[in-house]
Amino acid sequence: MKDFINDNQIEKTLVQAKNPSAARVREIISKSNELKGLTPDEVAVLLQTEDDELIDEILQAAHKIKESIYGNRLVLFAPLYVANHCSNNCLYCGFRRDNRELNRVALTMDQIRNEVEVLQREGHKRLLMLCGEHPTRSSLDYFIEAIETAYAVKTEHGGEIRRINVELAPLEVDEFRRLKKTGIGTYLLFQETYHHETYKKMHPSGPKKDYLTRLTAMHRAQEGGIDDVGIGALFGLYDYKFDVLGLLFHALQLEKDCGVGPHTISIPRLEPAFNAPAAIAPPMPVTDTEFKKLVAILRMAVPYTGIILTTRENAALRSEVFAYGVSQISAGSRTNPGGYSDKTSDAFRSAQFNLGDTRSLDEVILDITEHGHIPSFCTACYRLGRTGKDFMDLAKPGLIQKFCQTNAVFSFKEYLLDYASPKTREAGEKLIADMLETSFKTKRKKMVTDRLQTILEGKRDVCI
Repeated sequence: MKDFINDNQIEKTLVQAKNPSAARVREIISKSNELKGLTPDEVAVLLQTEDDELIDEILQAAHKIKESIYGNRLVLFAPLYVANHCSNNCLYCGFRRDNRELNRVALTMDQIRNEVEVLQREGHKRLLMLCGEHPTRSSLDYFIEAIETAYAVKTEHGGEIRRINVELAPLEVDEFRRLKKTGIGTYLLFQETYHHETYKKMHPSGPKKDYLTRLTAMHRAQEGGIDDVGIGALFGLYDYKFDVLGLLFHALQLEKDCGVGPHTISIPRLEPAFNAPAAIAPPMPVTDTEFKKLVAILRMAVPYTGIILTTRENAALRSEVFAYGVSQISAGSRTNPGGYSDKTSDAFRSAQFNLGDTRSLDEVILDITEHGHIPSFCTACYRLGRTGKDFMDLAKPGLIQKFCQTNAVFSFKEYLLDYASPKTREAGEKLIADMLETSFKTKRKKMVTDRLQTILEGKRDVCI
């Protein structure tokens, strides 16, 4: 495939959009409410908007769009790092090859089972599995065995992992077909930065220095049968406005070539990492105000996609950004292999990056609930075939919400009964009761009430 990211075009688009009029900004905001997305030129105008009043209108529009498509639900997951050996030398990553002081780890299958048992007993049902890129210590064979091992773990209260998404180095089409057979959900891969010169500088050696192989991986994944893919950028490496447009061009290219855009877009910001110079001193740091703005603009630009927020951000900012378009979040995270079952280890010396939000899953869920969001562990779409184009056909007009809201209530009820602290259970039961009164019409309300009763009686994995 040819390189479809044109740096000069992106820079030119941003220059032409400078100093937009209030009327033009409001015109684009109004268009975004149609839930049909925005063009790169329109997104550039929003990115170049600096007026506080107009930025507030952008934030409110994004909130409305997210509510229209996904309702008030937030999907929760935990990252599971299984190995930190890596042959790349990315300047922003603690796993980088030249970090000689990092404690290198590749978990055994027994250790992976232990990690998954801990996560299940906290209430997790969804994982994002990751590892460094290394030909022997984290090979595809090893990673596939790790996935199969995680899926096989069962604990009390019906504890199980119902869906594993993966973040893995670029593969060839036949390798993607092998990965697909493991039953994964979404395949994620971040370009990190779409700016070619910065990408080259940040990846001085290792397989990852090949920009085009990484850029086109999602096309190969689709060809290999994985129809849910997730893209992302690591904000702080280059101008955030450039990388937002890079993400949009990537999404549009996937839509054009594969018939379906990204299932998710991830928005991590650089956080300090052990012996990683670009993470310790970000080349172009993104302020909290800019971060909130870019989240909102992505929600307006690509309204159908899930936006993922990780525990890189601190608790206060996460709670605020939830309202501006985020639909999936990690919680109770560890970024060092073995970090869930061994909390006494020196995590800093084996982790990929530092965490901003170190709260437990239960503490995060309580916070979400008290802010009026419904925590969700739902995996129904993956397992019932609502993926790829079928998912997008429901998401784009906002029809997916009827599944998302209902299944969020069911999976949250399971959590409250099996894992929640008394304070979280009380807050959660109140939220569910309020939603039954305000969010469901009579016929659906009866169906939801009846199925909640079956959960109370011991039935699990209830979904529509």
